[in-house]
Amino acid sequence: MSEGAMLDPSSGLSVKNGRNEVLSLLEQYEKYLRCYIEGSMEERKANYIDMVDTYYNLVSSFYEYGWGESFHFASRWKAESLQESKKRHEHFIALQLGLKHGQKVLDVGCGIGGPLREIARFSLTSITGLNINEFQISRGTELNRIAGVDNTCNFVKADFMKMPFPDNTYDAIYAIEATCHAPDMLGCFKEIYRVLKPGQCFAAYELCLTDSFDPNNQEHQRIKEGIAVGNGLADMWSTRQCLEALRLAGFQILWEKDLALDSPLPWYLPLDTSHLSLSSVRLTAPARFITNVMVKALEFVGLAPKGSQQIQFLLQKTGEWVLQGGRKEICTPLYFFLAQKPHSGSPESRSAAGAM
Repeated sequence: MSEGAMLDPSSGLSVKNGRNEVLSLLEQYEKYLRCYIEGSMEERKANYIDMVDTYYNLVSSFYEYGWGESFHFASRWKAESLQESKKRHEHFIALQLGLKHGQKVLDVGCGIGGPLREIARFSLTSITGLNINEFQISRGTELNRIAGVDNTCNFVKADFMKMPFPDNTYDAIYAIEATCHAPDMLGCFKEIYRVLKPGQCFAAYELCLTDSFDPNNQEHQRIKEGIAVGNGLADMWSTRQCLEALRLAGFQILWEKDLALDSPLPWYLPLDTSHLSLSSVRLTAPARFITNVMVKALEFVGLAPKGSQQIQFLLQKTGEWVLQGGRKEICTPLYFFLAQKPHSGSPESRSAAGAM
């Protein structure tokens, strides 16, 4: 990140959007927020592309300021920094997929490509990042150039519900807290199944509701809605629903587990403002206060787009909902699965094809 972006987390908003356009984006996103309150689930799902695109236009620069290039949680060992844990998290998915030099890999919902670059360098593979957001693709392309992986890694702007790739294209596919944005989990997994080569694997960390979530508990429901609204999600799926969707799509489940259960430190620790950590200093309470003051001042003098402070508030409120969900153990971003597309002609493959 440039020095300017480090000082002004909202500066990146003006790369794609003029300063006056940020308020327009906020108004558009507020329309989607009203849809959560007043509209039906069908309306949410029908508008998921515009909702997700608008959301990431608004928050990507803030995410990069606070989290670095990788916008995800990770299990964490004691004495391990946040950045170290995220790299280990990414290496783990590469090892589970058995990535090898020369393979063609797809990152579904790649953000600005932090995991993509780390995994590409770790495994010596060629990785394509799939994303619907032009701002993130533009930023990721520049970061690929800086990292020196622009000859082997690229981005494609497309919806993961309708990928522009032929059948059986990729040697491996992964997603990190991304397919939770799908309006239909089964439809998303079917599309991933289609473009994956027979005999190869799909691995993911998914943001899911756990078995501890009680749909009849009003507090649980409020937390769920807060997480969904704040993250631009049409809905939230349980680990059981996620697993069932994989099976219905035709995958064989090699193994699955909520890795949060074995994490020595809680995955939500970066959101706990009472926790002091040099490795995530920008996420601590004092740093958030300073950032709020800084953003307010920059917005006041015209150096940050109008609406930046409102975006900062949205993200902090979302963090509070996620923190509550983590503490009550009703949600997890660390639900991991490794699933294989059967070889052509296998009984499993034929039965899955018939079900589809």
